Amino acid sequence: MDPVETNPDHYRVIFENDRVRVLDYRDTPGVRTTPHEHPDSVMYTLSSFSRRLYSEAGDTRDVEIASGTTAWLPAQRHAGHNIGDSDTHVIFVELKDGADIVDAAAFGPEL
Repeated sequence: MDPVETNPDHYRVIFENDRVRVLDYRDTPGVRTTPHEHPDSVMYTLSSFSRRLYSEAGDTRDVEIASGTTAWLPAQRHAGHNIGDSDTHVIFVELKDGADIVDAAAFGPEL
């Protein structure tokens, strides 16, 4: 469930080689993504935003993340919803080489 394929209006590849893939993510208030997966990644926020995350099991987690935050994002599957009043802009650096094992307990960034 590659986010570039499941949510092409919001995710785009800005760099890729055999070790990493870098994604640019943007949305506006009210936008909700479809379920997708992330391998182990580093997330860097270019805007401050509020987001509700939905796990595969149906759990939710609300996060407020400030612009300039860098966080580890363990491999996971989720959907997201911009519940704030500002646009979301995030860069994801996805790791390759065995970083695609989804941890069912992982849910959002480790801040």
